[in-house]
This record gives sequence, C-alpha cells and structure tokens, in this order.
Amino acid sequence: MEKLTDLPNIGPKLAGHLTQAGIENPDQLRQTGAEEVFLRVRTQVDATACLHELEALAGAVEGVRKSLLPPERKAELKAWFRAL
Repeated sequence: MEKLTDLPNIGPKLAGHLTQAGIENPDQLRQTGAEEVFLRVRTQVDATACLHELEALAGAVEGVRKSLLPPERKAELKAWFRAL
C-alpha cells in the first residue's frame, strides 16, 4: 500500500499533519482534494499553514513536484489562498 510520504512534496512532518487531519493515505488525499485537505490542516492542526503547503498538496495530488505545477494552477491556488 502506498504511503503519504511516497508522494512528491510530502515529507514526514506534512504526512503527520495530514494524518492528524484525518487523511490516512494517498487515495484519501486525491479524493478529498488539495484545497479541502489544506483547510482541514489549517483549522485542525496548523493555523500557520501557508501557500507553499497548499502548493505541495496540489502537487502531491497530481503526482508532481510543486515546482512543476502549471502556472495556471499556481495562480488558481494563490487566488484561493488569498481569499481565505
């Protein structure tokens, strides 16, 4: 079974945050989506979670390093984050 830390951008610390927010495995992360998971982490685990963490989650969902997210997706994430 695939572990959260098998995904790009997900190290032990972020994996711990995800687990605390109820995300136990990569499939749950993909099904829930980066934005919803980020909200859970920010409200339940780490109120200081930042845009970089959101981008890391989005990259993990897509299976790519966050630096390889398309510019359109990065702009979408930035706008969503600023609207919080």
